[in-house]
Amino acid sequence: MSDRRRRKSLSIFRPSFNSLTPIHDSAPDSAPPVTIKRGFRPSSSLYNPSTSSSPLSSPALSSPILEGNGSQSSFGLARSSSPVPISRPRTLQKSSRPNSIFGSFRSSHSLYDEGEQLIRTSSNPASISEDGTASFDVTDMVLLHHGEVQSGGGMFRKRSTYLVLTHTHLLRFKTQAKAAEAFSSITSSLGRSNTNRHSRLSSNGSSIYENPVSTDSCTGVPLDQVVAIYKLDDGKPYFTIEIAHLDEGSNQASTMSLQLNDPRESDIWLSSIRAAITKSRLTDPVPPLRKTIEYLVRAVEAECDYDPNHFRMFKVVQRATKSGVRSSSEDLAKLTSNVCYLVIGFHKVHLVPLPRTAKASSSTSLSDLNGASHGITSLTSVAMQSCDDAFQLGFRIPLQQPSTWYLASTCVNDVALWLRQAAEFLRPTWLELPFQWIVPQAFEDSLLPVPAPEEEDHLCFDRTLTAYCVGYNVDPSQIRYTVDYACEDAPRFELLTSSNPRRLNYTVLELLSVLRALRYNESFHSIAFRNIDLSCLHGLYDRHGSEHMLWTTRSGGPLKIPLKENGWLLVQEIQSLALKSKRLRRLDFGGTLKRNPVDEDSVRDPGCGICEAIFPLCGQQLTNVDWIVLNDINLAEIDIDYLYAAAIEKSCHFRAIDLGYCGLKDQSLKTVMQGLVYQEDTFESIDISGNVARVNPDIIGRQISRFQHIRKINLSNTQLCAGLEGIVESSTFLQWRLEEVVLARTPLNDQSVTALATYLADKKSSTLRKLQLDQCQLSGKDIATILRAMTSGRETPRNLHLQVSENKLELHHDMLVQAVGRSLTPTHMSMQMLEYSKESHFQNLICALSSNRTLKYLDISRTSLPVDAGRESCHLLQDMLETNTTLEELNISGEDTHLEAVTLGAGLRTALKGLENNKSIKVFRVEHQVLGLPGANALASVLEKNSTLREIYCEDNQISLQAFTSLVNAMKTNTSVYHLPNMDKDRAWSRHRVDREVDNLRESVSPATPTSTKTSVRRAFSGAMTGGRSFSGRGAEKSPALPPGYTEQDVQAAVASLDQRWDSEVERLQRYLRRNYCLAHGISLTDESSTSPTLQHNKAATEESLAKALEVARMDRTPQAEFDLQLGQEYDDEAYSEKGVESDSGSSVVRGEYSERLIDIDEGD
Repeated sequence: MSDRRRRKSLSIFRPSFNSLTPIHDSAPDSAPPVTIKRGFRPSSSLYNPSTSSSPLSSPALSSPILEGNGSQSSFGLARSSSPVPISRPRTLQKSSRPNSIFGSFRSSHSLYDEGEQLIRTSSNPASISEDGTASFDVTDMVLLHHGEVQSGGGMFRKRSTYLVLTHTHLLRFKTQAKAAEAFSSITSSLGRSNTNRHSRLSSNGSSIYENPVSTDSCTGVPLDQVVAIYKLDDGKPYFTIEIAHLDEGSNQASTMSLQLNDPRESDIWLSSIRAAITKSRLTDPVPPLRKTIEYLVRAVEAECDYDPNHFRMFKVVQRATKSGVRSSSEDLAKLTSNVCYLVIGFHKVHLVPLPRTAKASSSTSLSDLNGASHGITSLTSVAMQSCDDAFQLGFRIPLQQPSTWYLASTCVNDVALWLRQAAEFLRPTWLELPFQWIVPQAFEDSLLPVPAPEEEDHLCFDRTLTAYCVGYNVDPSQIRYTVDYACEDAPRFELLTSSNPRRLNYTVLELLSVLRALRYNESFHSIAFRNIDLSCLHGLYDRHGSEHMLWTTRSGGPLKIPLKENGWLLVQEIQSLALKSKRLRRLDFGGTLKRNPVDEDSVRDPGCGICEAIFPLCGQQLTNVDWIVLNDINLAEIDIDYLYAAAIEKSCHFRAIDLGYCGLKDQSLKTVMQGLVYQEDTFESIDISGNVARVNPDIIGRQISRFQHIRKINLSNTQLCAGLEGIVESSTFLQWRLEEVVLARTPLNDQSVTALATYLADKKSSTLRKLQLDQCQLSGKDIATILRAMTSGRETPRNLHLQVSENKLELHHDMLVQAVGRSLTPTHMSMQMLEYSKESHFQNLICALSSNRTLKYLDISRTSLPVDAGRESCHLLQDMLETNTTLEELNISGEDTHLEAVTLGAGLRTALKGLENNKSIKVFRVEHQVLGLPGANALASVLEKNSTLREIYCEDNQISLQAFTSLVNAMKTNTSVYHLPNMDKDRAWSRHRVDREVDNLRESVSPATPTSTKTSVRRAFSGAMTGGRSFSGRGAEKSPALPPGYTEQDVQAAVASLDQRWDSEVERLQRYLRRNYCLAHGISLTDESSTSPTLQHNKAATEESLAKALEVARMDRTPQAEFDLQLGQEYDDEAYSEKGVESDSGSSVVRGEYSERLIDIDEGD
């Protein structure tokens, strides 16, 4: 191919077969191995269900199964209507020779007598043997070529055979005289010439069979049964051609070997037979048997790879191979090829052995009949040549040895085309397919451009990711990701932690699947691996191959950077990701490598690898990535060198390099800032937070003041040199159009507060959207100063999120309260972890919030009081919830850690009633506040009356099953809330309490006190259902004892009933939420069950089902329990005698009402 970068592929719309590779060439014309290149296209349509024909109109490549009669061809071309010549019955001839001891090796279809030997045999029906030849009538056959050849080998002696090629069969005669009797154009003279022996007749000059010929002297193979013809490299001093054929009806595979002394004569025979086979296959195609298709479909289904629109089957020969060392005659005899099926599925390529036959001998177990499969994405090479039907397929999974299939097939062109098409379908965005494509030049030039693909989300990313996971033997369901369309540089792909509950980190093959699926994908402008551990790729080498390593730019030009063929996988994959995407602008690697810095005095630190991969590309303008996030990665000196070398190139046009918490020391930070100054015209964000270097405000102020277009600055957790000056001057702030300022965990003195206030009072600060001042040692006075400055001269509130959490706000708290009460706040404000030593201060803040009319978002979570909130505080909070008309999102969650629990106390449950009349709050968060059953009932009342709330977050509140049921029942009449948690954490808390109590009782209670044991078990279940105290002791509620007759099985059944009840309530909740979501977004309710009358209060149904479950548990009691009852085991019946009914044995039988008491689900008690 003259232009290697010209896009080539196949087309299913071929008007003729003129583009087939010539098979009569005397010399092979093969192209050198190249990497496949093609133009951009997002998908492929060749696997569309409407497509039913082969790229070369081959009948063996279309959809395998047709609707209707199974006997019809399922490949689009019908069998020729002309009848197949029926072979005459063999004439019984008496032979005086004794039976051969090798008679068992002969097929029942063989027509040779005992003196005729074939090349090799095998008792394995899936391997090629000399079986399968049969007698055929030569009437009306067209003679194409004939001559004398040597046949034989292996354990048999060579024997001369006269071979005749016709347009339908390949016939073998004992002698030339026998062939002359059948065909008049063949001379019977003993002194035959080479010209006559190897003459080729034209296809329209037929030689008619004139005289009957005994079938005992002629055997043949139909050309439509030939699987492959190829040259056999068996190490012998003559030229051998092997012809493999398969009779699908009898499932017999056979071979015929032709041994020739002249290479030209070998080429003539090879090209003649291939031409005849091709013409026979195209003019009179023979579809496979339906039983064969069904067998292959079952085999592919076993690999979970079957799709009727992605199913291609071919008969192939798995060729025998030998090493380069000269082999002995015994080793050569063991060179056995196998006929099998090659199936191209959706994600894999399969070698399927022939099905076992009923007549298969016991020796078949010696062969490998299990087949093999490889992922299409693990394909590394496709090699074929024009001289014969042989081809090779190479596969390799990363970090593993390569595997090669040596195959041959008359459909070799179709196999290559469909393999390439399958690879392009799974990687539609790839411009260079990562496998070698070694094919004849004429075949390469016959490929046509692929038509436009079908539309699919994210340019078929899911398709490619699944293909790589399957190809690398990875479960695709373990990989989770999200796509953000509302962020900067959207859309952004963000990889999430693994869905495997046993591990959150990904394996090497899982990460490689994601990275290679992202390659060439132009649908994402940002890619984030934040907090995903990539350490498994750091320092990892793949020494078995480098087929996925790229050596050219996206446009096909050579790379001008040093590449390491055996470099780290992390470096190679990041380079490929950045190099092959034009639209990729931002890469986030924050927190991806957990590495400790190396003492470079003794050994040089190799670095993180990310800087080595991406910064040389940026320096040479080979990528459009200009925003790189390296936060939480310890950088070595070599990483700083890579960064500096790229930063001093102004043509890089960096927008940001985030270096927060990178372990930068004084000299490293100085080097970085000196390099970044060269990007002063394009730099938009500065993040040097959390480093060990001490920052001089005067020096850092002069350096960052040179940047002209800074939008974001992060100087949080920065160690400042001693001095009175502020961290940044107000004049520096005013020269920028800032959007975010983050100074958290950096102590701010009065000069810094004044500079911030001056900046906020200026109109140039109107673009600011986020000001984070957490843990800056600010007092209430400082916050009030900032609030007054940002609202100075403004009639409308600032659209700004002010974060002042974990500061000393109780100091000068009255000034903060005054500013909040006068509505000097912005629209969003976070004041987490307010620690009050006096409850009155908290009451003053709540009163100020009641009169505030600017806040839309307020976060006062984890507020700590000296004691639980009193009645007055809760009343004020309730009044605030009723009267505030501007708040849209409120967070009053608490905190529950192993060391401390921060809650507002039980009074909060009463305060929640204020939400019943609220008309503005849409999102309400009240987590970790120990609401219990009373709080859940209060929320249920809110759900029944409030029509404004949209989302409620109330997990981790010790919500029992009874409390959860109360919430779900309230959702029946609520049509506005479309988010309410499933309470998974509360469910785990409830189940843990039951398990812990039961385990303690099993260990501590003596078998002689069964009444006490069962009563305690009842208390355990009661606590799980209601959220109350489940342990016995002072203060525990006294409840009826458990009646006699309950065993360990009953306990397990009751626990199982709890789980079933949770599942039932969760399902009911999800149906309500789905209904409300559809109503809120104008989606038609297609699911009738969403508004079904069955979605109603579930109390009665629950009581009945639980009673029934316990009754079944009683009936399933163990024989030991019955034996105890018969022995008269005494139980305390006083507590439940009125609820029980005497049974025949004198014990009380539990009924539905008692079951309700056992698990405390009666909401009326």
